[in-house]
Amino acid sequence: MKKLISEVQKLGNETMKVLTLGVISFGIAFSVPAAAENPAELNDLEIAHVAYSADNIDIKYAHLALALSDNPDVRKFAETMIRDHEAVNKAALDLLGKLGAQAQDNFLSQTLNKNSEKIITDLAALRGVEFDRAYAANELAYHKAVNELVEHSFIPNIENEEVKALFKQGLKIFKAHEGHAEMMVKKLK
Repeated sequence: MKKLISEVQKLGNETMKVLTLGVISFGIAFSVPAAAENPAELNDLEIAHVAYSADNIDIKYAHLALALSDNPDVRKFAETMIRDHEAVNKAALDLLGKLGAQAQDNFLSQTLNKNSEKIITDLAALRGVEFDRAYAANELAYHKAVNELVEHSFIPNIENEEVKALFKQGLKIFKAHEGHAEMMVKKLK
C-alpha cells in the first residue's frame, strides 16, 4: 500500500485530489483485518474467486464509464476493460470447469465487492471531465493495487500450475491496463 501511495504522490497535487477516492478505497479494500485473513494464505480456489470478483468489479466500472462519459479515450478504455476482463473471466471459468472445481468466496472477495459499491455510487454522482478524471484515477489505483496483489501475494502462492499460468497471463494484460490508465490520468489533468 505504501508503494501505491508513493506512486500516486508522483502524479501531482491536482491528480491527488482525484485519486483520493481510489486510494482511500484501496487502502480499505486491501487492508488485512486479521491474521487469519491474509491474502497470501488464500487457497487456489479462493484466489480464483478474488480474481473473478475483481474482474467483474472493473467491468461494472467500465459500464458506468460508457453510460456517463462522452470522452472518446475514456470510452475506448472502458470498452477495452469490458472486453479483456470478460475474456479473462471466461478463461478462468473454463479452467475451473476443466479442473472440476468451483471458486470459493472469501473475505477479500467480499471486501472488494462491498468497497466497489461505494466507489460506483461516488463515481455515478460525477459528470463531465470530473467523472472522467475520477474514473481514470480509480482505474489507475485499482490496477496498481490488484496487480500488486496478484504479482506478490497470489502468483507465488498458487499451487496449481495451470491456474498459476493463467494468472501470469492475466497479469501481463492488467499491467498494460495500468499503463493505459496512467496515460489517461496524465492526459486528463
